[in-house]
Amino acid sequence: MSKPNKIVVLYVDDEENNLVSFKAVFRIKYKVLTAISGEEAIKVLKNNDVNVIITDQRMPNMTGVEFLENIIDEFPLPTRILLTGYADMNAVIDAVNKGKIFHYLTKPWNEEELDMTITKAYEVFREKVDEKEMNSKLTISNEQLEFLVRQKLLS
Repeated sequence: MSKPNKIVVLYVDDEENNLVSFKAVFRIKYKVLTAISGEEAIKVLKNNDVNVIITDQRMPNMTGVEFLENIIDEFPLPTRILLTGYADMNAVIDAVNKGKIFHYLTKPWNEEELDMTITKAYEVFREKVDEKEMNSKLTISNEQLEFLVRQKLLS
């Protein structure tokens, strides 16, 4: 029987071996979704509630940063992690500024470090969800308060 409420992680990488390795390592602890491109990852996001996104930077057609930048408006809640095998500081800067990443890791990834990063990223995700819910409640409360004040003024 599968453990309910697993953290849902989307791993995006153009190297199929990396997708298989990631899934093999983390499939028991997390619900792992994979995509071989940014385009495929967008389809996965449209059909699943994803908590954490991990993407490789260097991919054909769309880099990891471009992918993260493209999804921000439609999928603002998932926490983002960028992986790259290259020490490309420009990519890191772009990822922070444009892709709103939570964390940057180098490839090949260390299983323990990546696991801890996913756990921390999920905590950030939960905080964003809680904040969104609280803001929604405050909006309703403000509308109710405004209604009561108008009623008082009219009477």
